[in-house]
Amino acid sequence: MFALVLVGGFGTRLRPLTEHTPKQMLPICGVPMIEWVVSHLADHGIQEIGLALGYRPDAFIAAYPDGRIAGLPYKVAVEPEARGTAGAIRFAAQEMQLEETFLVLNGDVLTDLDVGALVDFHGQRNAEATIALQAVADPSRFGVVTTDNDGQVREFIEKPPMDASPSNNINAGTYVVNPSVIDRIPDARPVSIEREIFPEMALAETLYAMKSDTYWLDTGTPEQFLEANLDALRGRRKNKPTLPVAAVDATAQVEDSVIGTGTHIGAEATVKRSVLFAGCQVSKGVTIIDSVLSDDVHVGEGARIERSVIGLGERISAGTQLVEQTRPEP
Repeated sequence: MFALVLVGGFGTRLRPLTEHTPKQMLPICGVPMIEWVVSHLADHGIQEIGLALGYRPDAFIAAYPDGRIAGLPYKVAVEPEARGTAGAIRFAAQEMQLEETFLVLNGDVLTDLDVGALVDFHGQRNAEATIALQAVADPSRFGVVTTDNDGQVREFIEKPPMDASPSNNINAGTYVVNPSVIDRIPDARPVSIEREIFPEMALAETLYAMKSDTYWLDTGTPEQFLEANLDALRGRRKNKPTLPVAAVDATAQVEDSVIGTGTHIGAEATVKRSVLFAGCQVSKGVTIIDSVLSDDVHVGEGARIERSVIGLGERISAGTQLVEQTRPEP
């Protein structure tokens, strides 16, 4: 089966990390997020993928010039302008000439979903499209789905108020889609699959959903991105990566953190629950807690960074105190 991965977003909530890098190219324990996504697909029998691109398509193509990501061949479709989630699917499906049932997934969601089980569920219900569901504590940030006992979707409500949500089962961002769904998507304007197409299909009684109870994480915010790294570091994912090689002084204290290739942690520094990308220089006596530092950040002696996100190449002066701040790229 073919899988279409939606990777065209600007990653606004992850700035400044995404000022020059698409969010799916950001590293999870040193491995680009897109490789985590594609490796999972390969483990479940997907043989080829397509990338629905928008923001910085060159970054993907330059990173994988041999036409393969995590061993799978890939195609690309680059939107000339933003067309919404449904519009992106329509554009890519037409560009790639997809004429059989295919998989669609959000490229910023990390999951251990049994993709094969979802495909089987779809076929058994003779559905037009099937959504993977995930139970969450706060469904108000997602598309909430209710179903009957057979999995037929009764309601699809995008981001309802917390006290008005009819369910805690949310759209988990992975779908099995028949080609007929493409014909439902207008081509003259941006279209949201969550706000328009899925609710329309629910009314038509052709939309189904399968509940799943597995690892699942939306990585759209700095807090969630940090959580994704720490989850992989702690072995919460099925596949634990080989960590990057960094230089850590013997007197430094590094706990529950991912330190990127070529990064140097100086004497008496403390790094806890943080992610430092490649080439960072952390001076003597620095404290970094619950933070993310992009590539080539330099932190001066005695500085403290807590619950903050630091952009590419930023220089933090000695003694600086940053708490709950986002530092843009210079």
